[in-house]
Amino acid sequence: MFGTALIVFREVFEAALVVSIVAAATRGLPGRMRTIGGGVAAGVLGAVLVAAFAGVIANLASGVGQELFNASVLLAAVALISWHVLWMSRHGRELARHLGAVSAAVRAGTRPPSALLLVVAIAILREGSEVVLFIYGLAAGGSSAGSLAAGGLLGLAAGIAAGVALYSGLVRIQPHRMFSATNGLLLLVAAGMASTAAHFLVQADLLPALGSPLWDTSRLIANGSMPGQVLHALVGYDARPTGMQMIFFAAVLVAVGGAMQLLRRNGARPARPQAGMSPQPS
Repeated sequence: MFGTALIVFREVFEAALVVSIVAAATRGLPGRMRTIGGGVAAGVLGAVLVAAFAGVIANLASGVGQELFNASVLLAAVALISWHVLWMSRHGRELARHLGAVSAAVRAGTRPPSALLLVVAIAILREGSEVVLFIYGLAAGGSSAGSLAAGGLLGLAAGIAAGVALYSGLVRIQPHRMFSATNGLLLLVAAGMASTAAHFLVQADLLPALGSPLWDTSRLIANGSMPGQVLHALVGYDARPTGMQMIFFAAVLVAVGGAMQLLRRNGARPARPQAGMSPQPS
């Protein structure tokens, strides 16, 4: 039961991590809770569909269907989270200044809530599908339904509680600092997801490992320990990473992080008056 609870906690916490950060970063946007709620509902529906076809997914592509499915969902989540982070890097300063009347600022440009539903839905779908496939494997291995249910409910409650605590802490941060904090957290989450996607692709023999493992920190923090599970949720921690995992992690960190810095610098530059015109007095 404890093993089931730990795995479910990790998956629920990973989903709650993304939802909490997105909810905190978009506080004040019109209709954001309705959009986020729709994303949660869509993700849960997707996980239910995965549950209905768990056996088929696991046996696709010569037995590596589960790895391919997980990697595809992870990479889609990386793309969407990266887009959200870059949008917030460009418009975060404006949102921080006009948080009370942010609807006008949102209407002036690309409206981020249109992508929030997808970001949240994919986060829920990704973690929900992993829970479903994990429990499917345990049930096939002979684990009792009562033990799986008790462990699943315990892990679900603990993961939701951790997400609520994270959100409560984030909303206490001043708006201009909150955008930097949430963007930084989401960047690490996206890089960790990319690393985990590489792990699945290596398992499916679609990518070379390029060193397996590069190092082993199992004695310090084991993958199955509570600190290991939390670090995996935050940054995709793996005690025995391959070289390909680190390449994916570094690629997202450098590419998206560099783009964030560029957008911030461009956003901080004052607008130049047009030629032949002088600034109007205030």
